[in-house]
Amino acid sequence: MLPTTILGKKYENMAIHYLKKKKYKILARNFLCPAGEIDIIAYDKETKYIVFVEVKYRATQLFGRPLEAITPEKARKIKITSQVYLKLKGWLERNFRYDAIEIIDDELRHIVNAF
Repeated sequence: MLPTTILGKKYENMAIHYLKKKKYKILARNFLCPAGEIDIIAYDKETKYIVFVEVKYRATQLFGRPLEAITPEKARKIKITSQVYLKLKGWLERNFRYDAIEIIDDELRHIVNAF
């Protein structure tokens, strides 16, 4: 079994590859501040939204879907962290949203406006 950090990078890479195929521009990866971390920050060229993406992986659904691991507290931390990022970039007036990419085994599902 691979260490969690290696597995995390593998599935984040899978998510980034998917987003690039969908013509998203990757702006940042693993953005970290005291409030928390955001896995992927991208720009959706079609909708012109900044997209904050949480990537969740599970080998099986035995303990539920990966999306269920995004608790209200986790979503709150991502939202606070996103505001830090937007403020640093001077983009507080830009449109943004929160998406999730859940991966079960190697099957990827993109949830737009996940929380």
